[in-house]
Amino acid sequence: MEYNLNPIARALGKQPAEFTKADLIHYIVSNDIHALNFRYTAADGRLKELNFVLQDVDYLDEVLSSGERVDGSSLFPGFMEAGSSDLYVVPIFSSAFLDPFADEPTISFFCAYMDKDGQPLSIAPDQILRRAAQAFREVTGGLEFHAMGELEYYVISPKEEGYEAVDQRGYHEMAPFSKQIAFRTEAMRLIAQCGGQIKYGHGEVGNFSTEEYNYEQNEIEFLPVPVEEAARHLQLGKWILFELGWRMGLKVTFAPKIIVGKAGSGMHIHTKIVDKQGVNQYVDAEGQLTDTARKAVAGMMSLAASLTAFGNMNPTSYLRLVPHQEAPTTVCWGDRNRSALVRVPLGWSAKVDMSSLVNPLEQPQMKRYTNKQTIEFRASDGSANAYLLLAGITTAVRRGFELPNALELAKQTYVSVNIHKDEFASSVEHLDSLPTSCVASAERLRQDRAAYEAMGVFSPAAIDGVIRQLEAFEDADLRAKAQADPQFLMELVERHLYC
Repeated sequence: MEYNLNPIARALGKQPAEFTKADLIHYIVSNDIHALNFRYTAADGRLKELNFVLQDVDYLDEVLSSGERVDGSSLFPGFMEAGSSDLYVVPIFSSAFLDPFADEPTISFFCAYMDKDGQPLSIAPDQILRRAAQAFREVTGGLEFHAMGELEYYVISPKEEGYEAVDQRGYHEMAPFSKQIAFRTEAMRLIAQCGGQIKYGHGEVGNFSTEEYNYEQNEIEFLPVPVEEAARHLQLGKWILFELGWRMGLKVTFAPKIIVGKAGSGMHIHTKIVDKQGVNQYVDAEGQLTDTARKAVAGMMSLAASLTAFGNMNPTSYLRLVPHQEAPTTVCWGDRNRSALVRVPLGWSAKVDMSSLVNPLEQPQMKRYTNKQTIEFRASDGSANAYLLLAGITTAVRRGFELPNALELAKQTYVSVNIHKDEFASSVEHLDSLPTSCVASAERLRQDRAAYEAMGVFSPAAIDGVIRQLEAFEDADLRAKAQADPQFLMELVERHLYC
């Protein structure tokens, strides 16, 4: 436990998954903590907050046991009427963490929504994801779907002279050319302290400046965890980056596109399928892709266009999905191919101990690291509702196990070239394209809705709500207008800056 940054886990000597109510009451009372926060994601994909002052142990026990009432008509407008809208939010004990920004010691929890009958709220994003994960287990005979996200974001700060990074060449840049490393590493530390499983952080490609400001793109990447936890980690990461930026006088934005011609920000999702022993099913003992992996890819290919309805949820999303910006436009997949929608990144399949080659004092070991292989979905961005996006991807991958022609579909949609190069244009003419607006994405979701509603994962009301939300942007012609008018683009970006 000494390596766990969560102070509650360290004090209790337990992993968060083992936390009980008695453990948490003991920790709160022993540390004389009198403040508690609930956090939960609403229909708009944003994290909400409820604050408590703990007056005595009986009240603490009551709050942890029964949760509290909230107004469902405000949290789920269009889904619930004011005449009958009370919901419960009930804390998830394994999510407990110390709020790093509170003025006094404060315990925070992520919560689940429950309806008037004390049952999980069917339209809640976390419950949709829970059903998607359960349906995946049922169809695959008990396999588990894991995921992790890459949070790309820009930090906007007052312009500093000197040590300027090369425009659009900020990838893995070091200080002093990268100005926001301290901010990034502090955010990573806080995310890990609050329970997020961090893989690493680095500078991303995008950087540019105006007369007043520096715009620097960074990325924080998580580790693969069960898909329900992955959504929570993304919400946690976005909140901490926003809050820390505000407290440090910096603007942080996950906006998919800042300006034409500069790198946009995505929120790529890496996936992994494991058996009950935790063994990766994407690769065999030799590190080669399995039929399981190809079925997963085929499922993503079959629903790729409509997945944008959950992963690209404001008009600026479709300013990013354009050629020559390392963003996907065509429904295809490939190995190590950053022009493809789905990418199989470099794995650890070589039968060699690389460490012993670069460190001569080390004896070669037989241990293999093929278990680290993931498959990456590259269309989504920070406008996504993390729970709905991951539920959609889980559903798509599950569909790959249901399609009788899955392996043939995977074969038909495989590409091994940079599809954005003119000389290869004819080789991808047969492939489907991603939508170019929220309105177009809503139409693709309407066409595919039966796949998402199958096995009761997405309710018809949830699909209708997403379609309404996307169509309300009326953005069918906004891409052309924004690309032609920089002032209109800036107004559009500003409107959706804090997605």
